Amino acid sequence: MPRIRQADVEEVKARTNIADVIGERVALRSAGIGSMKGLCPFHDEKTPSFHVRPQQGYYHCFGCGESGDVYTFLREMDHVSFTEAVERLAARVGYTLQYEDGGPAPETSGRSRLLAANAAAAEFFRAQLMTPDAEPARRFLGERGFDAGAAAHFGVGYAPQGWDGLIKALTAQGFSRDELTAAGLVSAGQRGGVYDRFRGRLIWPIRDVTGQTIGFGARKLYEDDPGPKYLNTPETPVYKKAQVLYGLDLAKRDIARGDPKRVVVVEGYTDVMACHLAGVTTAIATCGTSFGPEHVTVLRRIMGDDSSSGEVVFTFDGDEAGQKAAIRAFAEEGRFNAQTYVAVAPDGLDPCDLRLRRGDGAVRSLLDHKVPMFEFVIDRRIAGFDLASVEGGIGALRSAAPIVAAIRDRMVRAGYERVLARKLGMEPRDVHAAVEQAARRAGEAGGGRRPPRPMPGTDAPGAGAPDGAAPAVQRVTLATLPRTSDVALERDALTGVLQYGHRVDPDLLTRAIALPFRHPALEVVRARVAEAADRTRPGWSLAVIEGVREPYRQLAGELLAREFPARDEEHALASVADICRRLVLRALDQEKRELLSAVQRASPSSDEGRALRVRLRDLDAERRRLIDEE
Repeated sequence: MPRIRQADVEEVKARTNIADVIGERVALRSAGIGSMKGLCPFHDEKTPSFHVRPQQGYYHCFGCGESGDVYTFLREMDHVSFTEAVERLAARVGYTLQYEDGGPAPETSGRSRLLAANAAAAEFFRAQLMTPDAEPARRFLGERGFDAGAAAHFGVGYAPQGWDGLIKALTAQGFSRDELTAAGLVSAGQRGGVYDRFRGRLIWPIRDVTGQTIGFGARKLYEDDPGPKYLNTPETPVYKKAQVLYGLDLAKRDIARGDPKRVVVVEGYTDVMACHLAGVTTAIATCGTSFGPEHVTVLRRIMGDDSSSGEVVFTFDGDEAGQKAAIRAFAEEGRFNAQTYVAVAPDGLDPCDLRLRRGDGAVRSLLDHKVPMFEFVIDRRIAGFDLASVEGGIGALRSAAPIVAAIRDRMVRAGYERVLARKLGMEPRDVHAAVEQAARRAGEAGGGRRPPRPMPGTDAPGAGAPDGAAPAVQRVTLATLPRTSDVALERDALTGVLQYGHRVDPDLLTRAIALPFRHPALEVVRARVAEAADRTRPGWSLAVIEGVREPYRQLAGELLAREFPARDEEHALASVADICRRLVLRALDQEKRELLSAVQRASPSSDEGRALRVRLRDLDAERRRLIDEE
């Protein structure tokens, strides 16, 4: 397979803003000069340790050690090949790639083909919605208050009733049946053939956070259809229902801009449509599955680390199924930084029906009736008990106590103990005792705390080593460096040079970085910087990081990613130059001490003594010159 020309690989990277690409998945905010940070997409955290430096085209997580350029990010996040990552970004910036043998572009890799097939299918379904056969689909939408403009905004379409309409349309565009099967667009027949998976259904395209169509949700329209009411794309290499939230591509911008940030979780596609059209533009929904931990992770990335004042509002139907959904969602409540609430219309209407019957204003005002998730779940737990009887009160307490015991914040837990006591008409001390007992039982059932699992990029002692073998060398990080003035100088020097070296006086930089460092690990990184052939262009530092040997590469990445101590860019450039002069002065001072010692040993009248004194005078003049430059 032909390889992409290296010059094109570099050009595409140079034209791509890494913060824009990562910002589609992670809420980033300013973190000092030329740096942004957010919650790491590679491991679960509540305090941001994931840093992005757009100027260098680099990201690094101080929590798990994941780092790299924009190609690495796409490969790790989307599990694509290097070639596909380059091709995707080239398409994004409108750049035509050339290949080393001068031949045509190689056949696009598997993931891109699946995404292309889904995009073509979405266009096919949209076009079908305008055909005479789609009248039942248009009627369905109209009866729920959605006009043609609403359908177009959400990309709603129609799958015709035939068995191979989509197959014919997409194979005519060059897609193979194997590709359509892998994309979940067709199903295998009993006799070896394939047929359209979606037939006679209203279709919603399901998009990832970047807006790419990765699957579909479909509702049946005909009574004689023996299939389920709702049918989704099966699990595919691009569609993982546990990680997908319908409408997030449309909602993410308003979620990130909100003050406070708010996400509204509804139950269905039409509910998302109704909310957005009513002005609640942060509504999203799961796709054929319950709200789970991976959904929480996705939302936390979008909301960011400063979401403790934010809100996640769940809307559920007032029926028994809706209440069960609330209980399932409650199981994930503790994973959020934000406050969680439940909003249920007084008569149990979902947002779609609420908008249809009472208008857009009723949907917006639904959020005014939200109650804290804990309180909602407690109310549902005690609703089935006769609180007028002693037995009923005790049963309600035993049912609700584990809910309160699950609250990690002790002040919040104490507050809900008082709420529960008031609801049950009991003494707070009795409720507190029941909650404490429930907490102890939960701890015993869990067998105590498990030891934390090592994060990616770290080594557990002796991990992976056979019995008797020496443990793996532990990686060096900023946290492992000693806190001395020499280390601080060398650390800041490397950070400044890696981030701003292309804008510092090249003669001063070359002289400073050629001087050996005193800390062994920092010396390894310095030597690699000194070997760099071209330090005059942005992005040169990435090649340096990649060239640092283990176990020092993570340290090099942290040096590039860390926040440089300066108030603005002008001050940063001046500080880097000053640090370079300090390195040279340190070396001159060391040489002076050695010269003075040598002068004491040498005869004053000897050639050696005279030469040493001349060098001392030159050295002092050089020191004064450097000091005057400050």
